[in-house]
Amino acid sequence: MQPTRRIHSIDVARGVAMVLMAIDHVRVYSGVPAGGPNPGVFFTRWITNFVAPAFAFLSGTSAYLLGQRLGSKRALSRYLLTRGLILVLLELTLIRVAWTFNFDFSEYLLAGVIWMLGWCMVLMAAIIWLPIWAIATFGVGLIFLHNAMDFLAPPTDTAAQSALAPLWQILYFGGPIQIGSHGPVLAVLYSIVPWIGVMAAGYAFGAVITMESRRRDNTCVAIAAAAIVLFFLLRTIDVYGDPRHWHVTAPTRLPTFFRYINTTKYPASLQFLLMTLGPTILLLPLFDRARGKVGEWIATFGRVPMFYYLLHIPTIHFAALVVSLVREGKADSWLFTNHPMMNPPPPDGYMWPLSLLYIVFIVVVTLLYFPCRWYARRRATDPAPWMHYI
Repeated sequence: MQPTRRIHSIDVARGVAMVLMAIDHVRVYSGVPAGGPNPGVFFTRWITNFVAPAFAFLSGTSAYLLGQRLGSKRALSRYLLTRGLILVLLELTLIRVAWTFNFDFSEYLLAGVIWMLGWCMVLMAAIIWLPIWAIATFGVGLIFLHNAMDFLAPPTDTAAQSALAPLWQILYFGGPIQIGSHGPVLAVLYSIVPWIGVMAAGYAFGAVITMESRRRDNTCVAIAAAAIVLFFLLRTIDVYGDPRHWHVTAPTRLPTFFRYINTTKYPASLQFLLMTLGPTILLLPLFDRARGKVGEWIATFGRVPMFYYLLHIPTIHFAALVVSLVREGKADSWLFTNHPMMNPPPPDGYMWPLSLLYIVFIVVVTLLYFPCRWYARRRATDPAPWMHYI
C-alpha cells in the first residue's frame, strides 16, 4: 500500500483535535472536574468537546479518500475491518495499561473513543458497499433521528431481555457492563450510535472535500451554516435533540449561557453534534490556507493521529507522576489504581490549579511533536506494512 495523498485541511483539523484532546486528558489526571460554574474549569472541558466528533467524522472522510486511491471497495472493506479490530484490541489492552500503569484487568476494561472508532470502522467495512447517496442518508438520518430513542431503556423484564441489555448499552446508552459474575466491568464511554452515523456522514463528505477548491469551500460553508443555525434553533426551542434542557436550572449551578452550550456528549446528542461539527466543517477552508510554521506544526499531529494517541496517554500519565512527586514528595497511589474517570476519585487536596494543568499540557504536546514528526516522515517515505494501521 502506497502512502495516501494528503489533504492539508484534514491534517490540520485532525491536528487541532489531537492538541485539544491533550488538554482533556491532562485534566483527568489533574483532578480538575469535567465542568462546573467556574469559567476556566467549564471551558477547559467544553473546548475539548470538538475532539471526538472531528475524529469520527474525518475518519470517515479519510476512508473515502483511501478508497478513491485504492480503486477497490473490496480492498477498502478489508482494510477497515482489519484496522477496526486492531483498534478495539489496542483499546482493551495497551491503551488500558497506559491509562493506569497497572496490569490488573480484573477491575475494569475501557470502551473509550478508540473502541468506538474501531467498531465503527468494522461496520463501515459493510456500509461502504452502499451507493454514496445511501451512505449520506444513513449517516445524516441517524444523527438527526437517534434522540428519538432517548425515552427507551435497556430491556430487562425477562431473562432474554436481560441478556440483550449489554448489547443495547454498547449500541446506544453506554454505561458499565458487568462481565460474568466475578469478571471486570466494561466501562462503555462511547456507544456505537450515533457515532457510526457521524463516520458514515464523514465518508459521504469525502465527495465534497475532493471538489474543485471554490466549489468545495462554498459547500463547506453552506453545510456548516445550516448545522450552526439548526443548532441555535433546536437549542433555543429546547424540545428535541438533547435530553439536557437548558431551561431547567436544577440540579446544576451553571449560569444560563453555560447551560445553553452544555449539550450531552454521552451518548452524543443531535444538538451536541451540530454544535461541534458545524464549526469544524466551517474551519476546513481556513485550515487549507494554514501553510505557515504553526499550520505545519499542527498538521504533523494530524498526519499520524493514532501514533499520537498511543503516545500521549502514557506521556501525560508519566507527567502526572512527576507532578505528584514534586508536589507531594511521592507518586500518589491514585495514579496507579484505576482510570482517572473511574472509581476511586482523586484524594482530597489532590486537584491541580488550572495554570499547572496548562503548563503540563504545553510541555507534553511540545515533547510529542518530535516523535510524531519522525513517524510522519518515515511513514510517508519508507513505511513498514504495520504503519498503515497506526
